Amino acid sequence: MNSVPSEANLILASASASRMTLMKRLAIPFSCVPTHIDEAARKNESPRDLVERLSRQKAHKVAEDYPQAIVIGSDQLATHRGRISGKPGSAEIAEQTLARFSGDRVTFLTGVCVHHQAGGFCEYMVDETTVVFRRLGRGEIARYVQSDLPMACAGSFRVESLGPALFEEVRTLDPTALM
Repeated sequence: MNSVPSEANLILASASASRMTLMKRLAIPFSCVPTHIDEAARKNESPRDLVERLSRQKAHKVAEDYPQAIVIGSDQLATHRGRISGKPGSAEIAEQTLARFSGDRVTFLTGVCVHHQAGGFCEYMVDETTVVFRRLGRGEIARYVQSDLPMACAGSFRVESLGPALFEEVRTLDPTALM
């Protein structure tokens, strides 16, 4: 991974350690350029539309500065009973989120946009992953949050760590989508 993109690079429009790990698996040189955009949902914006807009915005913003590069933008959110559940930001909110998810089904939407500005190419897709959480006790939730620190993760868990221990079932076409 290069720290400063050249004009012909593949660029991940993110600072996400999980997304970087996925890119490294491809064994293709790439650079990371984090983006800072307003991730708030717009009035009457569906979760699917929100994840698409944010993925596209991230890719397009980086592509403006690196038009010769192929840029990948991505975003993820969780929906539970019609409500969007984003990154918790604190241990207290992570625990509350996991308590709500306990014994229930949660849908994760992962959007990916691949954009090559100079070539006039832009493709987008979304993966929908359904997770059924086990029934979780408050103590178990508190221990999990304290050990895995999932405060920057949509859904309040780290799938690349201990998070899958919270699941009863996962349904997806892409086993890497939760990362």
